[in-house]
Amino acid sequence: MSTKRDYYEILGVKKEASKDEIKKIYRNLALKYHPDRVPQEKKKEAEEKFKEISEAYAVLSDDNKRAQYDQFGHAGIDSRYSYEDIFRGADFSSIFEDLGFGGSVFEDIFEGFDFFGGGARTRRRGGPRRGSDLQHDMEISFEEAAFGTERHLIVPRYETCEVCRGSGIAPGSQKTTCTKCNGSGQIRQQAGFMYIARTCDKCGGEGQIIKNPCAHCRGTGRTTVERKIHVKIPAGVETGTRLRISGEGEAGLRGGPRGDLYVVIYVKPHKIFQRMDNDIACEVPINMVTAALGGEVEVPTLEEKVRMKIPAGTQGGKVFRLKGKGIASLYRGTRGDELVRVLVETPANLTNEQKQLLQKFDQISNEKTNPISKSFLDTIKNLFK
Repeated sequence: MSTKRDYYEILGVKKEASKDEIKKIYRNLALKYHPDRVPQEKKKEAEEKFKEISEAYAVLSDDNKRAQYDQFGHAGIDSRYSYEDIFRGADFSSIFEDLGFGGSVFEDIFEGFDFFGGGARTRRRGGPRRGSDLQHDMEISFEEAAFGTERHLIVPRYETCEVCRGSGIAPGSQKTTCTKCNGSGQIRQQAGFMYIARTCDKCGGEGQIIKNPCAHCRGTGRTTVERKIHVKIPAGVETGTRLRISGEGEAGLRGGPRGDLYVVIYVKPHKIFQRMDNDIACEVPINMVTAALGGEVEVPTLEEKVRMKIPAGTQGGKVFRLKGKGIASLYRGTRGDELVRVLVETPANLTNEQKQLLQKFDQISNEKTNPISKSFLDTIKNLFK
């Protein structure tokens, strides 16, 4: 379970807050907690707070990330985005304009900039980087969810280029040191009271230049392919279950590990059964004679039809339990039960003979024949005494 605080709580905004409200609140908090605006003894605390509020703003100011977070919480963000991807695309351009910085300074927040001047967070982007996670939505039947199944997916994804083996360099060529940043990947400059380490725009932060890129992947080190992936769906899954398939996401950059594939399950409704945890429920009609005299009725289950005994005097709405006919538990390995609610059907379209027989039956009936009716009438009498 994630130990992260709720993003809305971090910024102190309501879940229905508009983007403008979120931006305004973040700007005030960022100015308050910027490490260069607090005493030396509080810098470390402010630094952590600044990172926390900036991460919350980066997610909640982006419509797609915010929708993912609202639906799945931190699990949806952490599984779908790398730490760099969380900040990529967030609009930090106008937040600090009153401090005298240009709009591009904050575009690559926490990735290409060292806000605090100490250099501890300065890093080159040329090292290995984990590939992105992928998500695939899969619809399965009620029975497949109950008993498990296996599927094959065709997944388009990035894979390491077979020609350059992920380097992006044409065979026989080498990278050269970037002359603009002298191989550091960053260009440092002072702006007001802050030291800014900006990602080198010539080499993209790698510190090296590819003069002869691989023609097969155009220097990216990856190509797009479609892969057939086998997915085993365990018994007991339900709508919203997320299956993680390790290492089946996109290839990493510069030799980094692959991401993961997440399969999100959607279970189609059943025509007869409804699920209640690991139990299933259905309604079965029985005729009046069977309800009165008892007998057997045919009841559907997930596997087959079975004969179920009906005791004499069964009332409409009575629920019977068929042990072990429900859905397998995803974690315990046991099965739930099937709950059968009987509906006593009132005869319709009667012939004259049938009507006469029922009238005769009614004439010879007494309190013992209809105990529920007697109890109800007695209750009414007591209410109006």
